[in-house]
Amino acid sequence: MNLVLQGPQAAPDTLERLATLAGAARVVPLHAHALRCEDLSFSADLKARIDAAAFEAGVDACFIEAGRSLADFRLVAMDMDSTLITIECIDEIADMQGLKPQVSEITEAAMRGELDFSESLERRVALLAGLDAAALQRVYDERLRISPGGEAMLDAVRAAGLKTLLVSGGFTFFTDRLKQRLSLDAAHANVLEIANGRLTGRVIGGIVDAEEKMRTVQKICAELGIDARQAIVMGDGANDLRMMGIAGLSVAFRAKPVVRAQAGVALNFSGLDGLLTVLA
Repeated sequence: MNLVLQGPQAAPDTLERLATLAGAARVVPLHAHALRCEDLSFSADLKARIDAAAFEAGVDACFIEAGRSLADFRLVAMDMDSTLITIECIDEIADMQGLKPQVSEITEAAMRGELDFSESLERRVALLAGLDAAALQRVYDERLRISPGGEAMLDAVRAAGLKTLLVSGGFTFFTDRLKQRLSLDAAHANVLEIANGRLTGRVIGGIVDAEEKMRTVQKICAELGIDARQAIVMGDGANDLRMMGIAGLSVAFRAKPVVRAQAGVALNFSGLDGLLTVLA
């Protein structure tokens, strides 16, 4: 096993201290704020100690099998809200109704895995009934931002020949625009019902929950003629765990603790392009 240590503010002496704690046979600098510790004697106890020390130091500690690279994969599948983008779209839509605190509370509980996702989405969308649909464009124009490193990561994976999938428990209004803007290969999300220019408070068709996210990854893999183990899946919330669980590499991005605990690697401080360093 190798250990990749990186952090946007990580000082060399901090990285070296963590490398010493890991007991690496070799240490290879990757860039000014990252290094790779090679040929580790891996154990659960070592991982727990390194994870705790790294988190305290603002460093991402990613254990990964030696030799793994982007060339091992054919697909990158990403959650949208709080993963590819910095916001939770439904919370920002709710803000247009003066209901952000109520909706955000439900969103947070769902992402921690404390509420059934489908039920939580229906509850949140119902609160939006009557809102002028123009609010969606305002959220996209004024508040939606790509997460740090997102575009660099996408450029690199495309250059390496990987396909890209955006699969979201959010809404097609946003995924469709991001698909075009970022030249993504596929996108799947929920459809908000709009009548007479206003949100009805309902979703059209089935809800994209954890199971549907997993099925979507499986479907795209089948279309590409690849195994799910050739997919990298990135997410932050409990509803991402099923699709992350079938991936060859699961990446928790600034995620809830329940997701960090189950992911293959966790990027708590780095941007999305931290994936490239892990697989360098």
